[in-house]
Amino acid sequence: MSGEGAPTITVEGGSQLRVGLAHAGWHEQVMNGLLDGARRGLADAGVKDVVEVAVPGSFELPVAAARLAAAGVDAVIALGVVIRGGTPHFDYVCEAATNGLTDVSVRTGVPVGFGVLTCDDERQALDRAGLPGSREDKGHEAATAAVAAALVLKNLPLPV
Repeated sequence: MSGEGAPTITVEGGSQLRVGLAHAGWHEQVMNGLLDGARRGLADAGVKDVVEVAVPGSFELPVAAARLAAAGVDAVIALGVVIRGGTPHFDYVCEAATNGLTDVSVRTGVPVGFGVLTCDDERQALDRAGLPGSREDKGHEAATAAVAAALVLKNLPLPV
């Protein structure tokens, strides 16, 4: 299982943060679970200032994340679902989303919590969506990771 060996991250002190939450529209049931998990993760960390942006699909997440980072958020959470089909489209979308979100984070210095599920089938996505019966809660994990990184980076000096 992919969650095996995952660290336990407890985040407190996020009340001063402004966080962007970008989410895709595909696979509504799975996305609802991811969104619920991310919102719970933000609430658990004390984050109250959240800017949500809905985009059509995972391919559009990097541009939404870039706009949120430029708007001055302290962290971005990107949520999406890509399920393998019978064409190479899966590979292109997954690679574009991953590389694009990584670029936003490195280029802007704003951490991006990666909550894009890249699954072989719907069962795998449902197992990671944080729904009743799911084995993992990737929305909560992405939110917690983004907030934890933002808090760490706030205490690091900027290069001269």
